[in-house]
Parts: sequence; C-alpha cells; structure tokens
Amino acid sequence: MLVLSRKKGEAIQIGPDIEIYITAVQGDQVKIGINAPKNIEVHRKEVWLEIQHENAAALKGVSDLGAILKSVKKE
Repeated sequence: MLVLSRKKGEAIQIGPDIEIYITAVQGDQVKIGINAPKNIEVHRKEVWLEIQHENAAALKGVSDLGAILKSVKKE
C-alpha cells in the first residue's frame, strides 16, 4: 500500500486518466474529488462490496435456475 500526505488543493495522479484531489480537510474528515473517465466505476468501498454481494447472489440464482431447467429436461 502506498501512503501519501496531501494538503487541500493538492492531487494524486493514478495512471494517465485518474486524478484524486483533496478538496477540503475538516478535523478527521477529508473530502476528495475524483476525475476519471466515464467508463471507470467509482464507488465508496461499502457500496462496491454491496454490489459484489448482489452480483454473486444474482449469479447463484442463475446457476440454480440452470440446474432446475436441466432437471426438467431430463424428465
């Protein structure tokens, strides 16, 4: 893990297309702005984890449906 110190108004560059700006610092809260191409998804980690959980559940549902359909075809 890379740990960097930045002040308000400073930025971090990730590759040629992603910039992370420090827009405000208030106590223990840091506000950041992210410039990234529209095809790059940017989420808070807890939201991203929920999306992954929902996707896994949906895939399990599809897999279960496939098993049901196979058993129906055998009959």
